[in-house]
Amino acid sequence: MAAQVIDGKQVAATLRAELKEQVAKLKQKGIVPGLGVILVGDDPASKSYITAKERACEDVGIYSDDNRLPASTSQEDLLALVKKMNTNPKINGILVQLPLPEGLDESEVLLAIDPAKDVDGFHPMNVGKMMVGEEAFLPCTPHGIIQLLLRSGVTIEGANVVIVGRSNIVGKPLANMLIQKNATGNATVTVCHTRTKNLAEHTRQADIVIAAAGRPNTITADMVRQGAVVIDVGVNRIEDATKKKGYRLVGDVDFEPVSEKASFITPVPGGVGPMTITMLLYNTVESAKRAVKV
Repeated sequence: MAAQVIDGKQVAATLRAELKEQVAKLKQKGIVPGLGVILVGDDPASKSYITAKERACEDVGIYSDDNRLPASTSQEDLLALVKKMNTNPKINGILVQLPLPEGLDESEVLLAIDPAKDVDGFHPMNVGKMMVGEEAFLPCTPHGIIQLLLRSGVTIEGANVVIVGRSNIVGKPLANMLIQKNATGNATVTVCHTRTKNLAEHTRQADIVIAAAGRPNTITADMVRQGAVVIDVGVNRIEDATKKKGYRLVGDVDFEPVSEKASFITPVPGGVGPMTITMLLYNTVESAKRAVKV
């Protein structure tokens, strides 16, 4: 029996409708959530991503302060802009699009963001609070994955979860979030990576497999047990002469064969991706609420 495909676009649309209602209520009180966006350079992927985020802000009624800077921007000027946003009461969230051009210190820039406006959830203070289970802005992609699972009716509590990938953006924070003693955690988590021996032995034991390795076909059908839930975080370009652009996007999972064994599976594109931007909006609205203690 083929897996039920989790439609990330639909789940994201539902969440955005909920956020739109929240923003409308805040506006009735004179509160307009604001997101400050900084893009340095002209990387095509980054420009596309920022444009999508700005459209999403407009869709739910969030004010977006768009700042597109040349690649020649100095570290001092970039830090000055971040500090200006830190003190701007109209800005509840600050997004510095990564990666930054060569010569700019990403760590210093991220540290300069006020943790109360760190809606990406990358500041060490927010990471630390997340680790110990305190209120914090959760990283957008891991939070989006958890929302996909919960809103699809997948039980996390007590589940055996295997995460393939240990990045600071997905693997590590997601593992921490899933083991927390709360309503969205209580799972037993194994984190696998490039030095893991016998990867398939781990994934075959999982109730939920989350692939975030950044490599096509990392998870094949023989690595997944019957009825497992499979979440594909990967986005990889592979050559395809039949496509106008000369390539197509695939995930880390061999989708068709795995979908014949899984109970639920996310597609690429259209699975985890739409949730990342949506959770950024979620964090921005939450920041606006916290600023006025709503």
